[in-house]
Amino acid sequence: MQQQHRVLLAEDNKINQVVAVGTLKKLGYVVDIVEDGGQAVAACAAEEYDAVLMDVMMPGVDGYQATGMIREHERANGLKPLPIIGLSARAMAGDREIALEAGMNDYLTKPLRTSALEEVLGRWIDRSVVVD
Repeated sequence: MQQQHRVLLAEDNKINQVVAVGTLKKLGYVVDIVEDGGQAVAACAAEEYDAVLMDVMMPGVDGYQATGMIREHERANGLKPLPIIGLSARAMAGDREIALEAGMNDYLTKPLRTSALEEVLGRWIDRSVVVD
């Protein structure tokens, strides 16, 4: 039996939450949802996730700031870096580079396409882990 991988979705828009969760569940992921970057940082400190889908533009602590805080927590505690995939409705030149410079591992534009989500998560999550 294959292990179910856990993904944290940090997204403040309810419609985007519903769409992303439906897609992730269809792909076989277990999903937790938070609505801002501060909640994402707290969730990553409290739980183990295989990846984070991080909206870059959220109220309060945005995705870039939250990524920096998660990376600092990882460094301070000697933890393996968690794959963080930036999400944005913006598809401007340079947006991907800004996300990568902020410490994110990858970047997707919204609306999320199932094939793109499956491909990027497959790149960052080891799906070969088998549980007895």
